[in-house]
Amino acid sequence: MPAAPRPANPHPADPHPAVAPLAIGAVTLAARDAPRLAEFYAGLLGLEAQPDPAEPGALRLGNGAAPAMLRLLHRPQARPERGDEPGLFHTAFLLPGRAALAGWLHHAFARGTRLEGASDHGVSDALYLSDPEGNGIEVYADRPRADWPRPAREEGEGVAMVTRRLDLHALLAEAPGPALAPAETRIGHVHLRAGDLGATEAWYAALGLAVTQRMPQASFLASGGYHHHVAVNTWRSGGTRPEGLAGLAALELRANTPEAHAQALRNLGAGMDPSGNRVTLARG
Repeated sequence: MPAAPRPANPHPADPHPAVAPLAIGAVTLAARDAPRLAEFYAGLLGLEAQPDPAEPGALRLGNGAAPAMLRLLHRPQARPERGDEPGLFHTAFLLPGRAALAGWLHHAFARGTRLEGASDHGVSDALYLSDPEGNGIEVYADRPRADWPRPAREEGEGVAMVTRRLDLHALLAEAPGPALAPAETRIGHVHLRAGDLGATEAWYAALGLAVTQRMPQASFLASGGYHHHVAVNTWRSGGTRPEGLAGLAALELRANTPEAHAQALRNLGAGMDPSGNRVTLARG
């Protein structure tokens, strides 16, 4: 697989999360109607669909020369998720700055997109919605790392993310009008529903991700000093993910250094986290 290009960065001193030693590669979704989902993501984010040569009927969605961000498997008979099983909480698409996020928000409103939330997390500004099959989506922009809230010294390293109401009027004022997500857009992180939080956190830590923050029933983990590449929560979920569901089919992690690849491969095992979420590994 070709190496991911280095996206444009509005904070030149900050490394992009896609080039961390261990980062998010792609998300594979089992879709009850793959063409419909592909059309949705094309309108929402400008992602282009191409046939996936690995499987008839499957589609790969991307925005240029970079590896695809989403893979859609056409599974008309898949059972819709109930929402209380492990799986995908949201896929988070990182835009290259607040102005780009503002332009995308104008675009979303112009096409009648219904937001489900808008939050200031201290480290980022984030907008939330769902696709037509209920898969969660976050569209966000990071703040400079120097401005990220940090825990008190005695609490150790990491971040101290918060959830405050995001002022949408102030955000919209930062762009003159609608704009699609730019070509630099990548998946910045993925948030998962888990069953056993402690065991799932420990599994991702063994792959090479460091815990950056814990909240009640949630853990956040990252590589390369990012706020988080993977989050897991048990806010409304438990048990182990059953087979045959629509939604998350696999999360791809990309190792960008030989050391990161060796550690992740050594601990990946059968490629299933303790909550039943499938994980694959690619070389950057």
